[in-house]
Amino acid sequence: MAHEKEDWKEACYGDEVREKLLEFAEKGWESIPEDEREKWFTRFKFWGVFHQRTGQESYFMLRLTNASGVLEPGQLRTIGEVARDYATGPVQNPEFGDGWLDLTTRQSVQLHWIKLEDVPAVWEQLEAAGVSTRSSGGDTMRNISGCPVAGKDEHELVEARPLLERFQTELRADDDLANMPRKFNISVTGCREGCAQDSINDVGIEPARKEVAGEKTLGFNVRVGGGLGGRKPRKARSLDVFVTPEEAYEVVHGFVELYHDYGDRDVRSKNRARFFVDDWGTERIRETLQEEYVDVDLRTAGEDVRDEYTYNAGKPPAAGKADHVGVHEQADGRYYVGLSVAVGRLSADDALELADLADEYGSGEVRLTRRQNPLLMDVSGDDLDALLDEPLLSKHTPEPNPFARGAVACTGTEFCSLALTETKARTARMLRWFRDNVDLPEDVEQLKLHYSGCTADCGQANTADIGLLGMRARKDGEMCEAMDVGVGGGIGEEPSFVEWVRQRVPADEVPGAVRNLVEAFAAHREPGQPFREWVAETGTEAVVDLCEPEETSYEDPWLHDAKQSWYPFAEGESPAPTAADGTPLSADD
Repeated sequence: MAHEKEDWKEACYGDEVREKLLEFAEKGWESIPEDEREKWFTRFKFWGVFHQRTGQESYFMLRLTNASGVLEPGQLRTIGEVARDYATGPVQNPEFGDGWLDLTTRQSVQLHWIKLEDVPAVWEQLEAAGVSTRSSGGDTMRNISGCPVAGKDEHELVEARPLLERFQTELRADDDLANMPRKFNISVTGCREGCAQDSINDVGIEPARKEVAGEKTLGFNVRVGGGLGGRKPRKARSLDVFVTPEEAYEVVHGFVELYHDYGDRDVRSKNRARFFVDDWGTERIRETLQEEYVDVDLRTAGEDVRDEYTYNAGKPPAAGKADHVGVHEQADGRYYVGLSVAVGRLSADDALELADLADEYGSGEVRLTRRQNPLLMDVSGDDLDALLDEPLLSKHTPEPNPFARGAVACTGTEFCSLALTETKARTARMLRWFRDNVDLPEDVEQLKLHYSGCTADCGQANTADIGLLGMRARKDGEMCEAMDVGVGGGIGEEPSFVEWVRQRVPADEVPGAVRNLVEAFAAHREPGQPFREWVAETGTEAVVDLCEPEETSYEDPWLHDAKQSWYPFAEGESPAPTAADGTPLSADD
């Protein structure tokens, strides 16, 4: 029997949800029947409108979409203006204040504290600038990820921008494929660094070479069934298929359609594409694609370039780029400058200033990476020094310390109903403590520290040097926020997921555990040895001993919230639900 959400979607989904959402927005929060809210919230997600969590009734998160993180000139300015004018809540965040936007690990933007009544005005403003929220959530094809400097990278192997745009404008716009069994992620890697992270996507295409019609041809190999979450991460598996750039769209479309048709719609915990690949196997998938879904003759896989992958691959700096932070030359002789935005949270004022700098020193285009950072594009060599002297670049610097550079954090209990712990403010606080209290060898440019508030792993803790996963535990007889600690993850030639070496460590003891582990790494590593390699060489048993939890000078202000309050940083009762102007609604109305 199909899951009840399939019945909800069958009755109303995709583009038809927009008109109903506009109707609710016109009438206000209370016009959504209380016994139908879960149903409508499920449908709203297709249009990027996510109800936040219990205690925050009438407030929504809005997720934007694009292809490969590209924000065209003027779009960041518009997003910043929307954040300033609409993304303001009843309580300020103690670290980030009010009115800000979040950069995501799928190269997109999320806005919080959006009132339902404001959605039409927000859509009008965003869409006038060419920014959409369609198909950014729910059971559909999510943001298409790719190399953020596709078309600009001097080392790009296969031109990827035309294909990325086609996926965005044709595949994701296909109403017949809007209602998928579950969310579905596509990535396109055209560069040698592997920064689209194909190995953790439902379908990923990656650069490869093969002799076609007697000529050595550049194209893509196809991998399927990767993903994180639920304590059941999977590496994408080779489909043993090579496609030319001209054939890539049809083959990816074919796999999307195959999963749409045959993916499990009964048990939601087991119907992601990675489980579909587990069940069918790549050989059967390949045969079915050829027989029923694609007209091109499927060649066997070509010679891949995975041995060159360096993005989040745990390799030494000399091997190549592990991210896009810093100053990098483009193919046209101009430069892009990657800034480090701690945990991806950017104030509206900073976003607007960043848009000004993009116009003044570059083409106005800003691109977003899978590590929650923005890139200023097309800066001339003559303007580099002046740009680097701008005050904003001392705050969001292209030369961050190794901990800040490697940090990623999901939304956490601030807004997410699944999360077990607060994440972003806590990570910002821990990063300052690491900066002041932990020394790293001079040749270590970054240490990947990823924090996810629950096992859904939106912060990609499984792929980090050190992964933190939100849990709960007891300390001194009292429930507290805690974390599992994992080590040794990374993407690249040989993707691997962290090994969980400590469980349910109280949050105030996690920085001590990380410090003890990192100091052991610094003391015992071979010269130039990266952390991931050191972990593998040291072995699990020794790493468990070295990663000893410890109370330190670090103080955790949110240790005992444990998801009990309506907002981790607020005391007292929630003002929600609220009217359009943010004032509380009477329960007697």
